[in-house]
Amino acid sequence: MSIHGDRVLGLRLTLAGLAVALVMIPFTLLLIVAKMPVDGLDAEAARHLHEYALTHPEVTRFLIVWTDLFGPWPWRIAVIAYAVWLLNEGAPRLAVWAVTTITVGGLLGLVVKIVVARARPHLPDPVALAPGDSFPSGHAMNATLGAGVIVLLLLPMLPRWGRVVAWAVACFLVLSVGYTRIALGVHWVSDVVAGIVLGVAVIAATAAAFETWRREQGRRPASPPVEGVEPEFVRASNEHN
Repeated sequence: MSIHGDRVLGLRLTLAGLAVALVMIPFTLLLIVAKMPVDGLDAEAARHLHEYALTHPEVTRFLIVWTDLFGPWPWRIAVIAYAVWLLNEGAPRLAVWAVTTITVGGLLGLVVKIVVARARPHLPDPVALAPGDSFPSGHAMNATLGAGVIVLLLLPMLPRWGRVVAWAVACFLVLSVGYTRIALGVHWVSDVVAGIVLGVAVIAATAAAFETWRREQGRRPASPPVEGVEPEFVRASNEHN
């Protein structure tokens, strides 16, 4: 792929992520303004889970390990390492898509945090602490971004049953990380839901932008959730080897 093509694709993916921001930032502001029905659920879940965490320290220790193991930086490192491998395999388009998606998504989450400036839960005898603002959950969002990117890269290399398993594992990891953030008392339920929704929105936007670019290059139409963002990668990889 030419340098000009790389730049065009990178710009298109970035603009897709920014388009999500233009839609989601007003949405999150509206949610905070009109979140009174959610407050009861948030407070009730925080209270019950905090009581459980205080009376089950062994479970709490496991949740702390789990939330760190699948936190934002492990996902970022995994995606960047995968992108380096893709470059070595002669798939720069996929590498650009992967790095752009997780970078734009992470920056967007940070911007939303600053704009909304929602306080984290304040609980007696906290079992865990986290810096910064609460909405959306950065752990939930980055787990969604990381798992989603890696699955969409792997799909072309998997059989049909393997694709189902890959999506099931990704969903489990995202939901389990989201649960740890609520159970440890560092996020509200709505923070986690927003992080997952925003992560899915960013992936959907950049995958759609990548698919549009593929079709402009004369490639056959594909369904990214089923075939991955570039179904041709398996054949190209075989030829490269």
